[in-house]
Amino acid sequence: MIGINEHFLSVEEKQLIKDIRYLTEKNNLDNISRTNCYLEYYTMNKEIHWSLLASLVSRNAGWNMCDLAGTWFPLSLNEQTRLNLFATYERANWMIFQDAYPQLLLYEYSTKKNVPMFHLLQYFSVSSFMEKEWLHFWRYKNKERLVYSLIINEQNVIENPIIKNKLFQKEVFHTLAYRFQDLLRFSSVFFPTLNGDIYGRSVSSFRSLDRRIELGKELYMILFQKNLHPFFLEFALKVVHTGSRADYEKYVYPKHRNNTPMLRMSYPIMTQKPFTSVDWSKTTKVKAKWKKHAPPFKEAILITDWYKNKQEQLHKLIKLETIFLYWKKR
Repeated sequence: MIGINEHFLSVEEKQLIKDIRYLTEKNNLDNISRTNCYLEYYTMNKEIHWSLLASLVSRNAGWNMCDLAGTWFPLSLNEQTRLNLFATYERANWMIFQDAYPQLLLYEYSTKKNVPMFHLLQYFSVSSFMEKEWLHFWRYKNKERLVYSLIINEQNVIENPIIKNKLFQKEVFHTLAYRFQDLLRFSSVFFPTLNGDIYGRSVSSFRSLDRRIELGKELYMILFQKNLHPFFLEFALKVVHTGSRADYEKYVYPKHRNNTPMLRMSYPIMTQKPFTSVDWSKTTKVKAKWKKHAPPFKEAILITDWYKNKQEQLHKLIKLETIFLYWKKR
């Protein structure tokens, strides 16, 4: 249903809203469909840098999901904990796509008509903040500002329903397993290349809205560095996303051994409950630092060795934990 001021809409606008809702639902099935959809959109609208960033970050989410069904994590985490972690990843990424994809489609339609159609964003429960930012981009074509705005928006979209949700806090963010991983910085978001190099950032303090926004800005800076961007894009276009870490580890390790399965062989399609979206920008002040250009990196962005070391550390710790539990039961 359309709802808000429906009688003011033209027949064309009503049909456009219907079409966008259909395409959003069709492409928001799982991590694979979202990842591919973001990438396909970027290939047709290269000025929208955020879409490529979203695709590559979505790949990382898929790898993290598949880790839960791989060789190592089932040794350390019980089935319910792994299901809770998967549900959190899936819900957050589903919500972001549900909010962001209609924005992308409205922009694409606007370019074809050569008329801004961003007044229709309200029919998709998109924040008034983003309506203003899309109009600004339409007039001034500031690509970086639009990316930052979309990062700010998406992280605020999931802040209350996911990060501050009492159930998710109890079942995921306050668990010993999550805190342990966060403390030792085992998590990372990175962009692989076909030559086996990995670039990116380690992830900690994920529950901090400020930190998540800064992380998004840092990843954007890495992704669009002139000397590196072609390699990241080449990987995205040539390597089919399956959710398995074999997608990139076959380039990182000469003698690859696959430890994670493909996503669609591990998880069924989850039916998501609709959510009542609240315009976060009406109750949350947009901080000036959120819009500031990300500062130069203090740490190296080439993290191939770091990644290999962290994987070894994690596997050793899981082995020790398994041995300890074995002897405890005897």
